[in-house]
Amino acid sequence: MDAMQWTSGDPSVPASVCSLPCKMGERKKVVKGVPCCWHCERCEGYHFQASELICELCPYEQRPDQNHTGCQPIPIIKLEWHSPWAVVPVFISVLGILVTSFVIVTFVRYHDTPIVRASGREMSYVLLTGIFLCYAITFPMIAAPDVAVCSIRRIFLGLGMCFSYAALLTKTNRIHRIFEQGKKAVTAPRFISPASQLVITFSLISVQLLGVFVWFATDPPHMVVDYGEQRTQDPENARGVLKCDISDLSLICSLGYSILLMVTCTVYAIKTRGVPETFNEAKPIGFTMYTTCIIWLAFIPIFFGTAQSAERMYIQTATLTISLSLSASVSLGMLYMPKVYIIVFHPEQNVPKRKRTFKAIVTVATMTSKLSQLASERPNGEVKTEICEGMDASMPSTKTKYVSYTNHAI
Repeated sequence: MDAMQWTSGDPSVPASVCSLPCKMGERKKVVKGVPCCWHCERCEGYHFQASELICELCPYEQRPDQNHTGCQPIPIIKLEWHSPWAVVPVFISVLGILVTSFVIVTFVRYHDTPIVRASGREMSYVLLTGIFLCYAITFPMIAAPDVAVCSIRRIFLGLGMCFSYAALLTKTNRIHRIFEQGKKAVTAPRFISPASQLVITFSLISVQLLGVFVWFATDPPHMVVDYGEQRTQDPENARGVLKCDISDLSLICSLGYSILLMVTCTVYAIKTRGVPETFNEAKPIGFTMYTTCIIWLAFIPIFFGTAQSAERMYIQTATLTISLSLSASVSLGMLYMPKVYIIVFHPEQNVPKRKRTFKAIVTVATMTSKLSQLASERPNGEVKTEICEGMDASMPSTKTKYVSYTNHAI
């Protein structure tokens, strides 16, 4: 035997088999008609070696082990506080909460000063509450999901926006009704008192709360593990995502009512854009709503455009929380920071003005309307002369009043 020479040049005796045994994680694919011959095939993807001849698919919540000889649970992940996707929204939220708290404290401390009274104290506190909730929702959105956290998400996800835009809608609607009434008669429209404004605002908010309660009744909050969101081609990278059972449709329904309020408020802001510049805060509200609409128009394609991404949970959570915080920041910066600046740094401007009657207010509204209607039909100067002559004729000279409208707020 030692003197025998093999064609391969190897002195060892060749194996007297057609095929060698398969390795771990490989199945035998027998050659038809030759029972002693087979090909070895690797169990790929989420399959494991169930026997010498069969590869089977692991259960949906499991993946094959390193040798593909069995299955093991897929690791479960959630959004961590130290993740960059969480750090940025949390930083913006904390900063916003601090600034909002400072504004609230300032308004409470200077509760009886002219600027705070002119801005509508009751509605300001409602709006500031909504701004605070928009910032605060970041924390339950990032916190580890459980029944309590999922319940808080459902309640407060759209409630902050609802508070904010219900208050702004009520304000702009009040301004619009006052100026529309001023075109018809010098009589006050109904429901313009602070108490009426609060009733209207909380009636709008109650619709959002009613929808949330119906959602709780039909589908109680619970958490799920989504194994499909990060089910990659390579089983080693597969992860299960722990999250609340809130679908994209449910999310849109929760935010949809607030977005409807936002769009309606924007329409009223456009209608009241022509009022005198120093007459009220219609123009700041208008700029606030235009900017907010741009923010949410950018949010929609980003949120739904990443639905198939492996980083979907991180991107959508960060996008949603940042959009809410930016919306709150726009309202806070445009509507309240100028007031706080005057209160804190220029208290000499925070002094009472001469009291204005509603008749004087609607008189200005009427004059503004008539000027805009006749401006295209009369040469310069004739319009004001005609209106003033008409007003002088209708008013007794003994009851003429001179009223200052500087920094007047409705």
